[in-house]
Amino acid sequence: MFKFEGRTAVISGGAEGIGLSIAKALGEQKMNIILTDIDKTNLLKSTSELESLGIPVMSALLDVADEMQWKSVAKQAINKFGKVHIIVNNAGVGGDSGPIESQEKEGWQWALEVNLMGVVYGAKIMIPHIKEHGEGGWILNVSSMAGMGGVPYSGAYTASKAAVVALSESWAQELQNKRIGVSVLCPAFVKTRIYDSERNRPEKYKSDIYNAENESSFSKQTKQMVKDGIDASIVGKRVVEAINDGELYIFTHPNYREVNQARFAGIDEAFAKSEKSPLLKDIVNKKIDML
Repeated sequence: MFKFEGRTAVISGGAEGIGLSIAKALGEQKMNIILTDIDKTNLLKSTSELESLGIPVMSALLDVADEMQWKSVAKQAINKFGKVHIIVNNAGVGGDSGPIESQEKEGWQWALEVNLMGVVYGAKIMIPHIKEHGEGGWILNVSSMAGMGGVPYSGAYTASKAAVVALSESWAQELQNKRIGVSVLCPAFVKTRIYDSERNRPEKYKSDIYNAENESSFSKQTKQMVKDGIDASIVGKRVVEAINDGELYIFTHPNYREVNQARFAGIDEAFAKSEKSPLLKDIVNKKIDML
């Protein structure tokens, strides 16, 4: 069971929604919290809220797509609390939605820089600090149920979240002998403002595809499903529960199990068909080479 009390967590995108929920849940476990976000107003508000709950907290502005800002946050965290034990790579954006042919590169770059590279930078900068003190630690990457299978009209979001799942699986193997656990959180619909990511979209990622007055029926439907989702407070408590159990994959919606079982069944069937191919007969029983 992971020791939380007295240790320090750095949380990206922590000013609201899932990030803030995780901050509160870890704070209840008597952790120190480094709360970061790109939204200064919400960040100050949420920091005050954590302080009112008696949680040791420090806030820092952070654009996760900027590696240098991550370095600054790490320095501030060490100066404030001495060590870092958990990194929660939570910051994410919904990206553009629509058919394949309508997608513009700016929307793809935005989703990949925040949802994927933001996770990469967070781990790259914080893991050396976790290794340095030798007390063990944890990496929590926030993906989505979309990362476990494709979602139509959401190519950039789905691709970035699927990459986060794969990265987490890779890092779990890489860090298993370093006393650093890895989990990937894959929630379905949670009451957050992910559908309003546009409010924090930098000018360099602006594209013509987004038009709030002309949303597609798919976007409107997705927005309503988010609004009807589970309360974000459940997610933070589920994270603590899962870390204590050493779970790699953290799910918040057990009712989606059937969907994933259908996908796994399709994959297994594809392997079975490959076994019958005369082209592959020489490697059917070949021993797998593992690193």
